[in-house]
Amino acid sequence: MTEKSVNSRAHKQSVKPVEETLAGAMRGGGAAAPASTPDFGPQTLRAWLARASGAHPHKPYLHFIDEDRSISYAEMQEAAGRIAGYLAACRIGGNDRVVLLADNSLEHLVMYVGVLAARATICTVHVEMNRGNLDSILHRLAPKLVLYEEGLGVESLAGTMQVPWRQLGRWSAKGGEGVFADMITAAKTPACANPADAGDAAIVFTSGTTAKAKGVVLSHRELLSNAVATATAFGIGPEDRLYDYRSFNWVSAQILSALAILSQGATLHFRRKFSRTRFFSDIARLRTTIAAGNPTVVNMLLQGEAGAQDADLANLRFMISSSAPLLVEEWQRFEERFGIRLAQGYGSSETGWISGSTGEARRLGAAGKPLPYLRTAIVDCEGRPLPTGEVGYIEVGGFEDVPFRYIAADGGIHVSAVGRAKTGDMGHFDSEGYLHLTGREKDLIIRGGVNISPLEIDGILARLADVAEVMTIGVPDRIYGEEVVSYVVLKPGRRLSESDILKFCMEHLTAFKAPKQIVFSASLPKTARGKLDRKALVEAWRRANLAAAGAPGNGSQG
Repeated sequence: MTEKSVNSRAHKQSVKPVEETLAGAMRGGGAAAPASTPDFGPQTLRAWLARASGAHPHKPYLHFIDEDRSISYAEMQEAAGRIAGYLAACRIGGNDRVVLLADNSLEHLVMYVGVLAARATICTVHVEMNRGNLDSILHRLAPKLVLYEEGLGVESLAGTMQVPWRQLGRWSAKGGEGVFADMITAAKTPACANPADAGDAAIVFTSGTTAKAKGVVLSHRELLSNAVATATAFGIGPEDRLYDYRSFNWVSAQILSALAILSQGATLHFRRKFSRTRFFSDIARLRTTIAAGNPTVVNMLLQGEAGAQDADLANLRFMISSSAPLLVEEWQRFEERFGIRLAQGYGSSETGWISGSTGEARRLGAAGKPLPYLRTAIVDCEGRPLPTGEVGYIEVGGFEDVPFRYIAADGGIHVSAVGRAKTGDMGHFDSEGYLHLTGREKDLIIRGGVNISPLEIDGILARLADVAEVMTIGVPDRIYGEEVVSYVVLKPGRRLSESDILKFCMEHLTAFKAPKQIVFSASLPKTARGKLDRKALVEAWRRANLAAAGAPGNGSQG
């Protein structure tokens, strides 16, 4: 490091014995060795809450920074009992679905944990990213109850469903408002979710790997075992204070920052959204030990003027980067400028976290070591394991009898695989067993860590009467990792301006998904079979921009 020494404070916390038992049962290399289901014993949500509440009842479990409000472990245990009692009174039990339509808030996470602890199925949906499909999603889920945050503009959908809708409201230790007020009179029921319970714990909708978001179904065993393994991978202990701001509608934040933290009796400090100007001051003031992040946040901090030189970051062990591959050049720049170690992690909605490491054990360019129980392997197109260093398909399989499940279009359950499945990403192992990501099998655009389907954007642009053909691609971007660019072929004799098309996109797509550039073209590349060739178009964009960067009077795009 040239500017500062990287903070590498030794981590002397120890994980609880029950987690050590699980970690021991799941220890191993990256090879796909046979897996046995670990004996979780009392490792349940009820045990986690009771253990933490008994050890330090007044310790904050969740602290919502925006409102400076917290819930202690004793209060969370009490709230979980009330939520379970309320759901029981509503005749909502195991495998019954409860939809949660909310952005980050204390109430969001209290309800998320409470519904899980009651053995019902919590269904989190990112409203803004799925607004165009909300009606379809809700009818596919066929929930017994819908909980919603006021102000998100979803109330109009209530009349289309014959199920109760309740405003989420506000939690307080004395009762609260909205649905929390309804729970005051409910008889407490013990929380009872067990990791060995194969019931449905959660349904999470992906951020757009297809034109319509997929609803991934996870059992209690899949969800809670991954939380414990994730805590082990990142070295999370009871004294840790994690800082997050990512959407808790995504499974990565749910597992790392809500459940892994809960399993260890640690504390989560979180915001409604990322704030570049408050990032370092938050970490210093809250004495954060681990910060969550992604490549977009890393690049935003690098592009900003805010620095860490005036903040006391002595407690910060490392920052996690996930959701998309992090360029080694940006990784090194970040560590050199801010003196903060970055540890890259990797996961998917279908499996939860797949790999990770502590900042002390991280390797530049690698996404950590795989969680052993997932038996991650690198295979060829026939499913045969590949040797160390050879690039192939990433394949995982936690429990041999567990199916990989989705909500089908008719609301039923679709099983895509049993035991093992490919993630759709490519990579290789190095000689130390670290996982390196090399690309994506498909043409998914990952902007700011959020998956965007180019087919969805193509479908919107194809509505324009003057458009003959369209193809959307992701191109490199310093801040977001990738940016959205659409190539358009107009029908003969037709005229449209770039501003006309961009305006149309903003009217029919969320701003985050809308293209940032429209390129008019006489034709689009196609494969020998006549299919649109996105890979060839990305290469054409690269050549064109390299040529433009080298032309007289043009600066380098970098």
